[in-house]
Amino acid sequence: MPSPHRAHLMGTRHMAAAGHYLAAQAAFQILEAGGNAIDAGCAGGMALTVLQSEYVGFAGVAPIMIYLAESDEVITIAGLGTWPKAVTVETFHEKYGGAMPPGVLRSVVPAGPDSWITALRRYGTMSFGDVAASAIRFARDGFPAPRLLCDIIAANEDGYRRWPSNEAIYLSQDRPPQPGELFVQADLGRTIQYMADQEAAAKGAGRDAGLQAAHDAFYKGDIAQAIVKHQAESGGWMSADDLASYSSPIEAPLRTQFGDLEVFACGPWCQGPVLPMTLNILNGFDLAGMGQNSADYIHTLASALNLSYADRHAYIGDPRFIDVPIDGLLDAAYADARRALIDNEKAWTEMAPAGDPWTGAALRADAKDKLERTPQLAREELDTSYISVVDSKGNAFSGTPSDGSTSSPVVPGLGIVVSSRGSQNWTDPEHPACVAPGKRPRLTPNPAMAIRGGRTLMPFGSPGNDVQIQAMIQVLMNMVVFDMAPQDAVEQPRFASFNYPRSSEPHSYSPGELRLEARIPDATAQDLAKRGHKLNPWPDWEYSAGAVCTIVADRETGVLTGASDPRRPTGVCGW
Repeated sequence: MPSPHRAHLMGTRHMAAAGHYLAAQAAFQILEAGGNAIDAGCAGGMALTVLQSEYVGFAGVAPIMIYLAESDEVITIAGLGTWPKAVTVETFHEKYGGAMPPGVLRSVVPAGPDSWITALRRYGTMSFGDVAASAIRFARDGFPAPRLLCDIIAANEDGYRRWPSNEAIYLSQDRPPQPGELFVQADLGRTIQYMADQEAAAKGAGRDAGLQAAHDAFYKGDIAQAIVKHQAESGGWMSADDLASYSSPIEAPLRTQFGDLEVFACGPWCQGPVLPMTLNILNGFDLAGMGQNSADYIHTLASALNLSYADRHAYIGDPRFIDVPIDGLLDAAYADARRALIDNEKAWTEMAPAGDPWTGAALRADAKDKLERTPQLAREELDTSYISVVDSKGNAFSGTPSDGSTSSPVVPGLGIVVSSRGSQNWTDPEHPACVAPGKRPRLTPNPAMAIRGGRTLMPFGSPGNDVQIQAMIQVLMNMVVFDMAPQDAVEQPRFASFNYPRSSEPHSYSPGELRLEARIPDATAQDLAKRGHKLNPWPDWEYSAGAVCTIVADRETGVLTGASDPRRPTGVCGW
């Protein structure tokens, strides 16, 4: 087994693993102060919205999955905002040729603050102010900028210069920040502090009243008023009622079985179903016999993913607006039919055909999906981070906060970008994820969890837009099929298919494309190319190949093992 670049971090009490090492520390401090996994997950998640605001927003999305040890139950909080009621898809066609321009026209209701507070109110024990303290401090006092933050801001400098309010924060010295320089977001710190102050003022009426006051400060109070005013001045659609009426639903997860592993995923309001759909297809293969990262193995995983992404494109959208055939998509017999389409010697050189989950047929009658616009070189906004926590009582938290700061303006004085997640909708009325008033975009962030034979509990997740599930599955297979320790599993070289329209505007499409990190041998790449894969090399440790973090809690020994991805400034903290 190759030696890891990072140590195998273990403990027996509690642990956090996150997309930034300071967020893991923030979560750990809450655990040490007596908070549970939910308190700590919210603390680390909110810290990420400050520490990685280049691709995570305090006013962005925050989907959450929680395991409750006492009731042996997994729940999800769909922290994803809706389109304003005044939105019209016709505007994008009449003024922008069907494209979704940068700016406030792609704004959806911010879900993050509601999602964190919903989790705290229902399942946490601490106050908003206590849990948000690290985020406030990092914003107010600053933190040393890591190289990746500096690189992303530099790569998107033109986007930041589009709006003076963005430029003032991210290019404060009229240039991108340099590694190690203090990065300060004073307005953002004041915004979060205002919510904490409103909570403190109402705390005499009890914890719940305090949390409600913090919530109302954002969705009904001064912050909401500033958001609505800025949207109106900038030509946006968001109203006071859009904000005041928003709440994040609590739902049961999807689940599937892979060997003795029970895997939990988020519902079709996001791309979460792709995880169990792909695992169901892989269930029928001898992956161990193929060998880890062999040509057969990479071809098989890529092919299974291609089938799932084809069905994602054809069927997945907000289930409150469309009838998603989720039972059919997760049916074992349907997976059998889809699996039979995989040819070990031949790759799909364009998007795989969709199936028919309504009838269980491997192919839909019209078989070929319409692909709208297919620009090859357009830049998509990088997004998302991840936080996982396991506490001493066995509760677990898995969260994937997201939304960047390059494609929409910062609200002056607040330091926040109103969620630009509308960029993950289409403007084609025939698409299941088409824009509509009150509808949610089809989100890419999708936290997950796995329980193995009742013995081990494992929250896991990754950033990476459409690559998220691909990275998550590869790490899961490395652990479950190839018996690797978590850190070894995370550090293995990765690959990813891009043979489908991307989730984010402008929905780029690269027929047949498969990207491989450079550590995958040339002979393997050549074999894959012979099968028809159009190879596009990645450098080693490519940050867009995902940054998986996880904690494995062994219920028999009591040992917790954390893993964090060297591809980004991730970290584990626990004992």
